[in-house]
Amino acid sequence: MSAHKQLTIGLFGFGVVGEGLYKVLQQTPSLKASIKKVCIKNPNKKREAPDSLFTTDRYEILNDPEINLVVEVINESTPAFEIVSTALKNGKDAVSASKKMLAEHLPQLLELQKQTGKSLLYEASACASIPVIRNLEEYYDNDLLHSVKGIVNGSTNYILTKMFEEKLDFKQALLQAQQLGFAEADPTLDVDGWDAVNKWVILLLHAYGIVASVDEVLFNGIQNIQGGDAAVGREKNLEIRLVGQAKKLQNGKVATFVLPQFVKKDDHLSFVKNEYNGFVVESSFADKQFFYGKGAGSFPTASAVLSDISALRYHYQYEYKKLYHHQPAQLTNDFYLKVYVSFDDWKYIPREKFEWIEEWHAEDDRKYLVGVLHAKELIENNWWKQHNLSLILKPDAIIEDIEIRNLKKKSLELAGIA
Repeated sequence: MSAHKQLTIGLFGFGVVGEGLYKVLQQTPSLKASIKKVCIKNPNKKREAPDSLFTTDRYEILNDPEINLVVEVINESTPAFEIVSTALKNGKDAVSASKKMLAEHLPQLLELQKQTGKSLLYEASACASIPVIRNLEEYYDNDLLHSVKGIVNGSTNYILTKMFEEKLDFKQALLQAQQLGFAEADPTLDVDGWDAVNKWVILLLHAYGIVASVDEVLFNGIQNIQGGDAAVGREKNLEIRLVGQAKKLQNGKVATFVLPQFVKKDDHLSFVKNEYNGFVVESSFADKQFFYGKGAGSFPTASAVLSDISALRYHYQYEYKKLYHHQPAQLTNDFYLKVYVSFDDWKYIPREKFEWIEEWHAEDDRKYLVGVLHAKELIENNWWKQHNLSLILKPDAIIEDIEIRNLKKKSLELAGIA
């Protein structure tokens, strides 16, 4: 068995996560890991650490032969990629928490790891304290994995919880999330779904060996969900969550999305409230397994960074088994989704695009329809985003049976809107 590796760390970023990591490492000498230098942007800010620890010159870390591990916990995607890629090229392992950077540069980062033989770990980039990436990487075989689904953004989950439990409208719930520090002053990345889809791209790689870009994933956030939608959910004994899902279809290809979805009260994800995350894996022999924990915050994120540092003492690397040792799965947009759409005016609904309309309400205070749309239609045409319509998936949303096309004309005639 190989000896534990002594880690000398160069840290980029000393915000809540970086400072938390510094304090934890001081308290855990058994890790055999110490921070030699920290790169920061603002040298005049008061920090609880010796001034000699800090530098504003990134190359003081990246070119230091004694530093064998670079840990990056900054907020900006482009500098984060430059830091991580340079570290790998300079013979250093790297740990990152930057989901946007990873999602945007996965092909380059995979190639760099191959070329350099160095390790890049990023458990903190998705679901914070929940060890989802390593479990998908080590435990679940691609051929036996039926589906993965999860709530991967704590800010939006907090907002939806408040809309349901306290009957707040979206703006009130968002304001509360901002006051408590769960949402940023500019909440766009969270509420519009960008943060969640970046994480989902990373999880697709480890679940199915799929190297995808954000553009290939059907996604939206919760920005258009209204109190009336929550009321419809309550009437039907359903709750709303922002859900990422990837499911292997009968043809072996994978359907995926990150969208608001109604979930049943007995669904694992209905128990995930406030800033928590949850992740459900369904496989052939293990059936369903549920991971649950805090998905945001300094300590949960720092705990995931710490677990990566600990793994590197044992020379751990992601093997990307499903990408390199299996036949990687392929994404497809040839499937159907059961959707609920609420609207102010029928003219915004391209009714001819629906394969089947099952239910509709056109009362003054509640206008919505429930029907079936082809996923390709939602990916290629953004009428539903353009007009700020609230589009929410039904439970068990994915339909493979293309026979529903035959019901299209009949159902529209029944609805009186053909």
